Parts: sequence; C-alpha cells; structure tokens
Amino acid sequence: MENKIKSVVLIVFVFLGTGCVSTDERQFDANSVIKKPKLVLQITVDQLRGDMPTRYMKNMGEGGFRYLQEKGIWYANAHYGHSNTETVVGHTTLATGADPSEHGMISNVWFDRVTGKLVYNIEDKNYSILSPNANISKSNEVDPTQRMATADGRSPANILVSTFSDELALQSNGKAKIFAVSVKDRGAVTMAGQSGKAFWFSKKSGEFITSSYYYDAYPNWVNAWNQQKKSQKYANTAWSLLKDKSTYTFANSDDNAWEVDIDGFGRTFPHNYQSADGKYFNSLLTFSPAGDELTLDFAKAIVDNERLGEDNITDYLSISFSSTDYIGHFFGPSSLEAEDNMLRLDRTLANLFAYIDKKIGLENTLIILSADHGVAEASAFLQAKGIDAGYVSVDKLNKGPYFPALKKKFGVGKSLVRKYFPPHLYLDHKVIRNKGLSLVEVEHAVADELMKIDGIARVVSGSDLRNNSLPLSALNNAAIRNYHKQRSGDLLVLFKTNYYANDFGGKILAANHGSPWRYDTFVPIIFAGGHLQGRKITRRVEPKDVASTLAIITGTKIPSGSSGTVMFEIFNR
Repeated sequence: MENKIKSVVLIVFVFLGTGCVSTDERQFDANSVIKKPKLVLQITVDQLRGDMPTRYMKNMGEGGFRYLQEKGIWYANAHYGHSNTETVVGHTTLATGADPSEHGMISNVWFDRVTGKLVYNIEDKNYSILSPNANISKSNEVDPTQRMATADGRSPANILVSTFSDELALQSNGKAKIFAVSVKDRGAVTMAGQSGKAFWFSKKSGEFITSSYYYDAYPNWVNAWNQQKKSQKYANTAWSLLKDKSTYTFANSDDNAWEVDIDGFGRTFPHNYQSADGKYFNSLLTFSPAGDELTLDFAKAIVDNERLGEDNITDYLSISFSSTDYIGHFFGPSSLEAEDNMLRLDRTLANLFAYIDKKIGLENTLIILSADHGVAEASAFLQAKGIDAGYVSVDKLNKGPYFPALKKKFGVGKSLVRKYFPPHLYLDHKVIRNKGLSLVEVEHAVADELMKIDGIARVVSGSDLRNNSLPLSALNNAAIRNYHKQRSGDLLVLFKTNYYANDFGGKILAANHGSPWRYDTFVPIIFAGGHLQGRKITRRVEPKDVASTLAIITGTKIPSGSSGTVMFEIFNR
C-alpha cells in the first residue's frame, strides 16, 4: 500500500439514519499517524470558555497551558452544536461523540412524566453510595442541580449510547484500565461510561466516593487515601492571590455587587475556608482552586495504585476539574477570583503533566483537554459597560403570568402546566386530553404567551421539533439536536443573548450558562503528547468530534451514537 494516500483516505461510516462520519478530503500521510498511546488522558475543565486560557496566558508559568499552546494542536474555533449547554450534556457529548438527541442526557435535570418527579441525570436508586456517611445531604449541598436528586445512588444507566471508554474496554476484552474522577459526580460517571470506574468528591465527608455500580467495596488504596483526610489540611487557611495583585487584569475588581458570598466565604481576597467542622467547609473547597488540587491528588493515586500506562494496552483516565464552574457561577468569569483560579489551574495542569511524564512519559500519553460548556458574563458586569443584559426569574415563570390568557382561551390555565424547569416546560397531557384540546394548539398558544415575557428570545414547541417543521436556522438546528421525545419538555424556552436565570434552585448566581449563544458553546479542544507538533487550527470543529478521533487513534470502534467528524490534523505532521 502506498505511504501517501490522497483524497479521501479515512472514511468511517456510522449508519444512524442521519449520514456518515468522515475526515475532510485532505492529503494524509500514513507514516505520520500518531502511535497508539499507553494512556489516553482526557481532561475536561468545567465552564472553561474558549477564550479563557489565552486571556491570562501572560501570567502563566511553564508546563501547563503554555505547554499545550506550544506543543499541542489547539482548535481555537470549537463550538457545541446543541442548545442546552450544561455540565452533563457537554460531558456526555465529549464521551460519546453523539448529540443529546441520541445520547439522551438532554439536561442536568429533566421531568419524568411517569413518576411526576424531576430526575437528576445520573441518579439511580439501584446503586447506592458505598460510604453511608458520604450520602448527599441537601442541608450542605450548595450545587442547585445536585439538590434536585431524590435518590442517593449513581450510575451511567441513563446514557443511551456507548462512550469511547466503553469501546476501549470492549476492544481489549476488559483489560484496558478505565477510570474517571471529578468533584462532580456527573463529571466522572459520564466519562467512565458503563465499563469504567468513577469517583467523585463528597461535600459532606470530604472523601472521594463511588457507588455499588462500580464496586462491592472500596479498594484498599481508596480507603487509605480517604483516611488521610486531605481536605482538612485546608482548615483555617485561606485562598489568597497567587501573584502580586497589581499584575492582574481584574486587580481593581475584587468587590463586585453581583458576586455571591456563601457562608462567609466573602467577595474579596483572602477567602477563608474556616474550620473543618463548618457546615459548608467541603463545599467552599470546591468553590476555589482547592477542589481541583484535591481532584489531582486523587487522580495521581489512581495512576499509582492501578498502575495505569504500565503495559502495551491503552488505558484511559478522565479528570474533570470542576472549580472553574463554581467560581464562575458565584463570582463571574470576569472577576479577580476567576483570573486567579486560571493561574492556579495552570499550575495544577503543569503538576499533572510533569507527574504523567515521570510515571508514563508524555511521549506515551495522548492528552485531550476541552470543556463541557462556556459561560455568559455576569449581567451586571455587562450592564456597567452599556451592554443590554439581564436576569429572567424562574419563580415568575413558574407562577405563570401567562395563565390568565390560557384560562380565557382554553377554559383552563395553571393546570395545563405540570412543570417548568429551565429550559423545559412540560404540559399536562392528561388535562389536555380530558378537555378535548389539541396538544399542538396548546403548545403554540403557550409559546405565544411566553414570548411576551421580557428576556425570552424564542420558545420552540416539541411538536415542531418532532416533526422537523422549523425554519432552517442555527438556533433551530441546535434545538433539534438537543431534543429527546421521552425526556425533553413540550416547550423549549430560550432566553435572549446575555439574559439568564440567576435564581436557579433557590440559589442566586453571579453568572450562568445553558444557552445556544456563542459564549456558552465556545470551548477549547487541545490534543497534546505523543509526538504531536504544536499548531493552531481555526476551522470550525465540535467537541463531539473528539470521540471519533480517539477511536481512530486507538483502533476501537466508533462509539455507537457518534456523528462526529475525525479531526484529520491530528494525523498529519
């Protein structure tokens, strides 16, 4: 076979009824294909908008983001193609290469019409947490999404297609070691898939925990790590600035009215963690770079004790760093806290890469860094600069200023709506049937009324999504790719650009995400390690392209729901 293969050299057909997956029609050098790695290290930084790493590069050291910039293939125009840019949606898209319409994780929370309850994406009463003292406590859980869970158990059962890690396990007949770790349970479970092992941080106990889906009992090394109570080393200390304050872009923005003070953590540096027995002590750690530092320490324990990368079978380690997301929510992405966190994340990455280089060798490791979504700027921050922005009250929408109009039109108002939970509104199909009403007519009538509320840009009906009857547009296409008949609402409510809900789950947020606007879809995608040579790629790509590309590199099957395109630059020098 010739070494130089021109035109289409790598065509991977995935018969999903929607087309195929293929590389671009470019020249491909068969001799330059990246070698099969000993370790695939997939890093996901929660809420890392695509501009944030380079925004603060001037103050970053060597070995972290600067290493990725100089040695990695950096895709600078990567955007998610779905409408609901939330944590579980982005993580699962990265893991599976599929749209939410296929993988099923359409939202952090959705409404189950059968049970009449909200469902937290990975909750599963059949698989309990192995540490009884670490079960979720709503009294000290600040994450408004996780507070929606009604069961303590966790599993990947709600993911409807295979992940790349699943395919790696199948290819090796279970010999590949597959692990995922994160502060957030949904940041770990999604990436581990059905075949790997997932660990996440308990804000109740300060331990890394898992469920009976993965183990009958903790491995000894996990017990040993937890017994060291490493989170308590932060007790009575504080998160202080890493560098001289005058060197920061946001040096003069350390006390903004829109920032959120959780349990005395404060709006200005230093942020005190307080005592280890404080109600929110472990939560405060995750609202700072300490959460990522603990995640890294546990990830190192995985590599050491599970002996990742020590043989010729490719292993997989996913690390999802969550602190950027919490800090962005409570302080905003353009804050002194967010800036200092980026510098500390850079140091955490440098620490990780140096450790992997020593243990396995970066030449034997394929690194992929991306994010699950971006983030909007704090509305008040934009308003101060003369830009239209604002908040939309979830409570107001739930109380239904549109109910009187529906009552007048249909003879029934409030009872037409079962639940509104952003971005979905669920109608009561039983009431509609009993009244002899048309579901399509009710959907469109409710949509018309919702459009009168300030801050709402578009309301898309489920019938239009199901029937693919929407006009061609980027927003409509994003909504279609996020729609799942059994889990999505009857109406998808999209806010205006720079508008979002800031009272989500009873918690006030400085900034939020979840929209199809560019600031929320924009993330970095970086491949590094092996013998890759650094360069910047500006063509439009999507995070769902990552799973297909990893499959080609490692020789696995493409994940079952993937519709991503192979990123051909990885294979060319």
